[in-house]
Amino acid sequence: MKRARFREEEFIDILREQESGQKTADVCRRQGISEATFYKLKAKFGGMDVSNARKLIALEDENAKLKKLLAEGMLDNALLTGVISKNGDARCKAK
Repeated sequence: MKRARFREEEFIDILREQESGQKTADVCRRQGISEATFYKLKAKFGGMDVSNARKLIALEDENAKLKKLLAEGMLDNALLTGVISKNGDARCKAK
């Protein structure tokens, strides 16, 4: 997985910088991010403090791991179902 360029504290600091009255374009230029990235961060982390942002990111990571486990389990189930159905057909034809 790609590692984020900024930590949670930095996200919050960037948002607070803009909320203090500075222009969005100036903040983005200073931080080296695009305005689209800024607004994406604002939609995700706007109104949060650092501890809430960390909890959100931890929950997103856990959710991604659980989705991966579910997908692997479903794939295993589909493969086993396919093997069982093929073996069942072969047994019927042999009799």
